[in-house]
Amino acid sequence: MPSVESGETKTLNKFEKFKAEKDGLDVKDELEHFARIGWEAVDKTDLEHRLKWLGIFYRPVTPGKFMLRMRTPNGILTSQQLHVLAEIVQRYGTDGSADITTRQNIQLRGIRLEDIPDIFQQLHSVGMTSMQSGMDNVRNITGSPVAGIDVDELIDTRELVKQVQDMITNKGEGNYAFTNLPRKFNIAIEGGRDNSVHAEINDIAFVPAYKDGQLGFNVLVGGFFSAKRCEAAIPLNAWVPPNQEVVNLSRAILTVYRDKGLRANRQKSRLMWLIDELGIDNFRQLVEEELAATLSEAAAKDEIDWEKHDHIGVYKQKQARLNYVGLHIPVGRLQAEDMFDLSRLAEVYGSGEVRLTVEQNAIVANIPDENLELFLAEPLLQKFAIAPQALERALVSCTGAQFCKFALVETKNRALALSKELDGELEISHPVRIHWTGCPNSCGQPQVADIGLMGTKVRKDGKTVEGVDLYMGGKVGKDAQLGTCVQKGIPCEDLLPVLRKILITDFGAKVK
Repeated sequence: MPSVESGETKTLNKFEKFKAEKDGLDVKDELEHFARIGWEAVDKTDLEHRLKWLGIFYRPVTPGKFMLRMRTPNGILTSQQLHVLAEIVQRYGTDGSADITTRQNIQLRGIRLEDIPDIFQQLHSVGMTSMQSGMDNVRNITGSPVAGIDVDELIDTRELVKQVQDMITNKGEGNYAFTNLPRKFNIAIEGGRDNSVHAEINDIAFVPAYKDGQLGFNVLVGGFFSAKRCEAAIPLNAWVPPNQEVVNLSRAILTVYRDKGLRANRQKSRLMWLIDELGIDNFRQLVEEELAATLSEAAAKDEIDWEKHDHIGVYKQKQARLNYVGLHIPVGRLQAEDMFDLSRLAEVYGSGEVRLTVEQNAIVANIPDENLELFLAEPLLQKFAIAPQALERALVSCTGAQFCKFALVETKNRALALSKELDGELEISHPVRIHWTGCPNSCGQPQVADIGLMGTKVRKDGKTVEGVDLYMGGKVGKDAQLGTCVQKGIPCEDLLPVLRKILITDFGAKVK
């Protein structure tokens, strides 16, 4: 059972109190009842918090219209699954849309609570779940978006990611063993050389490494973003082979975190705070005790030695005469029609498989050489380009104030408009990664960007207006590092010349 450790008061915060009263997973058995009585009659704590255990998010900015967060392990969807998601979104007309997230996941918007039981049946029929995808649970587990098809791949992560998710969620049915963590938790399993999963920002990250001639994973722990603190993951000094030991170690770390993690102060409840309190050696020892096994020491170096790839464009697969094509999805936003088209393209030209990336883009896999020319001529590729302009190509944005109550600024539309304008003004020889996030919760991950923009409120001419804090210095791929805030309180209406100057002086852009 979870315990409050030394240095923490015994006083439970409001989140721990409502979790102690009733587990979030318990509302699974009440969905039919909620659907009948309507969202306005649902208990406030169930509505605003516990439903998140099932991936159902009440959105105060769109009352009665919920967000549904799926689980898409390793970012992989079948065309049939995508078609079902499109049908769900289509039901809600102009209110319905979907977003690809920075965890290779997909979120559906405009959902009505009365439709949830039927939606869950549809999802179950195609092997999908939203279970344990919000609040104090393990979020979508990420892996290389080209796992199993990449010519230069080291380890195919697909089955491992699925096994870890199945362990945590009881194969999507819900698992009380891991529904009461101190806070949310992120896991990534990287199989390539370019750190496609951003290992450094995960609570557990497995990165490929050779030890004594055998290929396996070095293990990093503790990476996270929060409003008060951001830290890169640190080495656990452990190496595991690419098999069941990945699942076992994930379970052991989660169990130690569940039972020992700090719970009095929500701002100090992420894994790194526990590691700070215990020390990494003592934390490692507790993990070994939970495993009832001794961990192998880490390999001397890992195999993350490439710059980051974005997978946009046409690429040969490891399988003869097959290709994958990465499509740029502007700020990850999909409408129902887009989803139907993408599903059709994957079915007609490929093997019926779509991959999502942490850059909020999509990949259609397994396209035979003879289908490639026709695929590239499809009208959808005018909207979702394979050779977008430099700034649009590397643009990432969180949901923003349009749908999220925490966001202090509108992000997606503003981010896209500014990038288009700057792409029109400047010649830029290489993509510059600009990440937008609407608030300090950092869902848009500004700390990993070349240029990060975090929403805030600022005073201008005696009025409160939307603004951003500016981050720079983030690096992904090999030698990844987090950026830092270099300027606070820039009004959004004044941002264009600021970004123009930075792009010219720091990134070699030239005025057209």
